Amino acid sequence: MSLNRTFLLPVAAAAGLLWGCQSVDTTQPGAVGVDRNQRMMVSAEEVQASSTKAYGQMMAEAQKKGVLDRDAAQVQRVKGIVGRLVPQVVAFRPDAQKWSWEVHVISIDEANAWCMPGGKMAIYTGLIQKLGLTDDEIAAVMGHEIAHALREHARERVSRQMGTQMAVGIAGALFGIGELGQGLGNMVADVTLNLPNSRLHETEADRIGVELAARAGYDPRAAIRLWEKMAKGSNGGQPPKFLSTHPSHQDRLKDLQAYSQKVLPLYQAAAKGGPSAGK
Repeated sequence: MSLNRTFLLPVAAAAGLLWGCQSVDTTQPGAVGVDRNQRMMVSAEEVQASSTKAYGQMMAEAQKKGVLDRDAAQVQRVKGIVGRLVPQVVAFRPDAQKWSWEVHVISIDEANAWCMPGGKMAIYTGLIQKLGLTDDEIAAVMGHEIAHALREHARERVSRQMGTQMAVGIAGALFGIGELGQGLGNMVADVTLNLPNSRLHETEADRIGVELAARAGYDPRAAIRLWEKMAKGSNGGQPPKFLSTHPSHQDRLKDLQAYSQKVLPLYQAAAKGGPSAGK
């Protein structure tokens, strides 16, 4: 057997595994029309269970360090905004309304926010305070993060990682270099908190996020103002990690302008009829 043929075996095996994984439609298109078929190698139940466990451990650690929900008024403000956003998820996937949604404010001097699979969220005080976020802008942030969970981007990325690890494992068996492995819970936490999303995932989250905000009665155009603030960085430096793989400044602005206008009627209807309008 030639070396080239030997090298290609794990690649072909991984490709076959990815090709054979489950094809799913995680969300309905909504008014913004996000409609892309996704391929998964791990079940939603497994990912959510691992996510819930990891989230509990992280919040316990935050509590131990004294950085969990330190400002009652700030926590109430964030929970109030998220409480208006969550009912709007039915526009994209009715089953998500039954998730055990949870949000906490972490006192960390970093501009970041995230939502794990199953609706486990956190926002850092560095994002709120340094950028002086309005309620509409917090809604834009959290709507974006909720969109990642609705689209199951973490599950999709973990599935791709698993395919890569399987290829490495097969290569290790062939070449005697050992296997690469990682627990599912750690993988979910890693792709949610540390590893940047793809530009495709970020664009999908941007579009769904503005619709969620609009349906909840928050001005979707705040996402544009948010981008302007975040792109400048907290002190005139580099943009935060939160935006590390977003499309270019001009492309993203153009997309947000188009899609915020598209969902503006939903915002106007919600503003007239109260937060529950447009569910």
